[in-house]
Amino acid sequence: MSFLQAEIHQQPQVLMALLDRETENARHIAAELRAQGVRYVILAARGTSDNAARYGQYLFGAYNRLPVGLATPSLFSVYKEPPRLEEGLIIGISQSGRSPDIVAVLEEGRRQGAPTLAITNDPDSPLAAQADYVIPLHAGEERAVAATKTYTAQLTALALLSCALGDDPDRPSTNSEYRLAALQRVPLAVERILDGEEHIAGAVERYRYMETCVVLGRGYNYATAFEIALKLKELNYLIAEAYSSADFMHGPIAVVGSGFPALVIAPDGKMFDTMRHFTLEIKSRGAELLIISDRQDLLAEAVTPLPLPEGVPEWLSPIVAVVPGQLFALHLTLTKGNDPDRPQGLQKVTLTR
Repeated sequence: MSFLQAEIHQQPQVLMALLDRETENARHIAAELRAQGVRYVILAARGTSDNAARYGQYLFGAYNRLPVGLATPSLFSVYKEPPRLEEGLIIGISQSGRSPDIVAVLEEGRRQGAPTLAITNDPDSPLAAQADYVIPLHAGEERAVAATKTYTAQLTALALLSCALGDDPDRPSTNSEYRLAALQRVPLAVERILDGEEHIAGAVERYRYMETCVVLGRGYNYATAFEIALKLKELNYLIAEAYSSADFMHGPIAVVGSGFPALVIAPDGKMFDTMRHFTLEIKSRGAELLIISDRQDLLAEAVTPLPLPEGVPEWLSPIVAVVPGQLFALHLTLTKGNDPDRPQGLQKVTLTR
């Protein structure tokens, strides 16, 4: 078994360990942030971690009513012209915690007196050293170049912090204990997907010679589209482009013709009807559909259905929905005869400035 396959299978245990060891820490952090009157969030990340940050934009915006922006790290590290950060929470997300540009964002946040938080797999990293607060991922060493278990751990850490940040009394669905209970059930849902690995492994042969595709999601799973596309690029050297389904309608849909592969992420939730309508539209134009969903009516429209377990709330679905994409990318790599642990031209830690 490759390191990559082993790490994909470690995810339920990693997520359970993270929730077990960091729930009280998240509550402590949230209490201090509330006392400081944080009014918005800036997320700084690169690569896979940047996709986790996209999830954070929806999560903190919807459930914590906080404006959320993605940092522009080069303003801090190259141009030396950082924006004002007063009253903001500055979160750095990095598996290694070593990329200088992400460290520079937290360093500047601290200089300006803003609270800083690191979400990292290395609590002794330079990123953690610049943070007032740290949520370690507890993922263990990640030896595969393509990140899997650290990505879902980052999503889980963000979800945990969102739960801890508190309730909106006008919206019962935001009750933190109710949300935390739902989050604690996610590792079991991931485990159920891994039990279906053989189905995914059998589906990839059809795509052995695929050279281009699009990966489409919206809302919380906008992040999932980007992460699955990244895994297809890293491991299979495809031109795999991620889009919001809404953005795709504004021009890129012109590329869709007979047999064009489109991987759609559409779990049940508020976005489902919109995604279903969109999916039927691109099918009418000839797209070959690969669909990740927990809705049987939509899966029936796919050439390649990739089912999800039912009952996962939409706000948590990215932690679960990415796993079929990870398995698909892994087994496509194996089908092509490539080494999933040694993708061409990549290394585990990328240092950008």
